[in-house]
Amino acid sequence: MDRTFVMVKPDGVQRGLVGEIVARFEDKGLKLVAARFEALPEKRVNDQYKEHLEKPFFPSLKKYIMGGPCFLMVWEGRNVVAIVRRVIGVTNPQEAAPGTIRGDFGIDIGRNVIHASDSPESAAREIAIHFKPAELCSYTRIDESIIYEY
Repeated sequence: MDRTFVMVKPDGVQRGLVGEIVARFEDKGLKLVAARFEALPEKRVNDQYKEHLEKPFFPSLKKYIMGGPCFLMVWEGRNVVAIVRRVIGVTNPQEAAPGTIRGDFGIDIGRNVIHASDSPESAAREIAIHFKPAELCSYTRIDESIIYEY
């Protein structure tokens, strides 16, 4: 099975959306294998957003991400990166389809509720930034034989 990194950003946490977001992924049939609630330290924020370090919007992005607690997760499932990206919707909430997390809960691109890895390579990198291998749990969901064709 594949894994991906997902983070409910401070605006999603402040609005009490963590439970709704977790439920959407669980309802889809994905498996939560790690989770942590925390305020992110600066080094991990810089590592997470390294491709944006030199961009003009990075200082405000960093201030926003470090401005409150985040809920960090690792989800597992077949083709999980693409599935999660469809569930969360496109980056700009004004363009995100209704029924997606961003489409239902976001308005501004700078407060779009959630982050998710955009590729399997990004997922591996981001998981390693935020979680140690021992923090990832392996188990079988009781409904896996119904969710997947084997």
